[in-house]
Amino acid sequence: LVVSGCGARALDPAGPAAAAIANLWWVMFALSVIIFAGVMAALAVGIWGRRGDPGGQRERVGRYLVLVGGALVPGLVILGLMAYNTYISVDLEEPDSTPVATIYVESNQWWWHVEYPDYDFATANEIHIPTGRPVTLRLHSDDVIHSFWVPELQGKRDMMPEQVGQIWLQADEPGTYRGQCAEFCGLQHAKMQFLVIAHEPEAFDAWLEEQQAPRPDLTDDQAIRGQELFLEYGCGDCHTVRGTEAAGTVGPDLTVIASRRELGAGTLPNTRENLADWIIDSQQFKPGNLMPPMPMPDQDLQDLLAYLETLR
Repeated sequence: LVVSGCGARALDPAGPAAAAIANLWWVMFALSVIIFAGVMAALAVGIWGRRGDPGGQRERVGRYLVLVGGALVPGLVILGLMAYNTYISVDLEEPDSTPVATIYVESNQWWWHVEYPDYDFATANEIHIPTGRPVTLRLHSDDVIHSFWVPELQGKRDMMPEQVGQIWLQADEPGTYRGQCAEFCGLQHAKMQFLVIAHEPEAFDAWLEEQQAPRPDLTDDQAIRGQELFLEYGCGDCHTVRGTEAAGTVGPDLTVIASRRELGAGTLPNTRENLADWIIDSQQFKPGNLMPPMPMPDQDLQDLLAYLETLR
C-alpha cells in the first residue's frame, strides 16, 4: 500500500461506487492469501514428502493434487472472480437513483475545465457536488488522453480526444476528495490534480445560487485599476471572468479564483504570495504550462492582486 503511492485512499471509500470497488479488492486479496498459503503448503509437502516413500505412493497422490489444485480449483476461482467482477462492473455503470445534475469535465494539459450546463456557468479544477445524491459527469479531453480518478469516490475512466465518456459520482458525507489524472499525459502529469467538494444538499443549492449571481460592482479604486490592468496585460485573452470583457478559453475560468483552495491544478495553496509568484512566472512551479511569464511593476501587480481577490 505504501509503495503503490495512493496510501489507503482507494481502500477508504466515501461513496457507493468506491465501496463496491474496495469490496472487490478485498475479496481478491483474501483469495490471493488463501491460494498463496495453499501453494506454499503444497510446495513444502512436495519437497519433504518424497523422503521415506520408496513405493512412490505419495507421488501418485501428488499427481491428483496437481490436477485438482493446479487446474480445477484455480479455474473455479477465476470463473468466480470474473462473474463477481462483471457484476460489480455492470452495477457501476448506473447509480441506484436518478442523478440530480450533469457536469461536463474537460481535461487539458494540465488542468480541468468544469462546466454546469444546467446552470450556465463554469469553473476550473474544483467539482462541487451534493452529498447522498449521484451526479453524472460527461468526460472529454481537449488534447491528449487523460484519465479521471477520484480514489475515494469512483474508479478510473479514460478521457479521449474527440470522444465523450460518462461516469457518476456520489459522496456519502460532506468533505473534500482529491482527484488525479491517472494516465501519463506529458511533463506536468503529476501536477494535474483536482478537488471534489461535497456539500450538504442545502449548502450545494446555496453554492449554485452564488455562482449564478451577478458579480458585484467594484468600489475599491485599487481593485478597479486592477481590473483595467487585467485587460491591458492580455489576461482576458486566455481567461474568462463572467460579467466582464474577459472571455478567453485557453486557460482556466477565473470568475471565482479567490475562492479556490489551490492554484495550478493542485500545484500551490491559493495564497496572495503564491498567486503573485504564479502571475510573475508560473514556469518556475509548473514548467511547460501555457501561461507565459508576466513581468510587471510591483504596483501593477498589487493592483491586479487586489482585483483578483474580489473574484469569489
